[in-house]
Amino acid sequence: MLLTKLLQKEMTSNQLKYIAIILMFFDHLFAVFLDQSSLEGALSRIPGRIVAPIMCYLIAEGYFYTSNVHKYIKRLLIFAAISHFPYVLYFDITWWRGTSVFWSLALGLIALAVVKNNKVPLYLKVLAVIVCCILAVPADWYYIGVLWIVFFGIFRGDIGKQLMSFAIIGVFLHVFHSIYDNGWLWANQLGMFLAVPLLLMYKGKQGRKSKFLKWGFYIFYPLHLLLLYYIYIIIYA
Repeated sequence: MLLTKLLQKEMTSNQLKYIAIILMFFDHLFAVFLDQSSLEGALSRIPGRIVAPIMCYLIAEGYFYTSNVHKYIKRLLIFAAISHFPYVLYFDITWWRGTSVFWSLALGLIALAVVKNNKVPLYLKVLAVIVCCILAVPADWYYIGVLWIVFFGIFRGDIGKQLMSFAIIGVFLHVFHSIYDNGWLWANQLGMFLAVPLLLMYKGKQGRKSKFLKWGFYIFYPLHLLLLYYIYIIIYA
């Protein structure tokens, strides 16, 4: 009954972006301003777990809607470079040991583009996905982001298979791994399933076209990290 009602409702990609941007801001705020080894810190991160699934889904959708996938990949790579230092600065990471989610999103799009290219033999497609997964390891959401984008793209048009692959990849390659490495508080990663109702309500509609929305997420990402960093400095300096 609940599933039927969700399938009857509609949500545009613009609305999904708004939700992702708002939750991302607060998720990054809580990630640094709250003790992540506490129950309070772990619970605060649950809503933000839907951001990565939404963005990966929209990247996969974007592959099919873009008129120039090379420009799309280039745009992601440019903002991966722009966002790198705001990311490592805010999260206090050695500059060569980590980078932002833009890097894993770009690699996921590259992998999907190769997989969907009929001129590329199967073994090279598999190799390309493996290489992109390895290169994505230092990034936020690492190879999970790459695999989600690839499988969202492969199973586009079949929401059941999309969500099944999303769950299998997320639980077995991310949630179990996080709990094993960091303890049971990291079961908060199961919050990723909160994205499922939103994805079920998405019917492929973009919503009102706007350059602000087209570029908004790209620009907002590094800017909000710098803003949060300076707020942190003001409070704790």
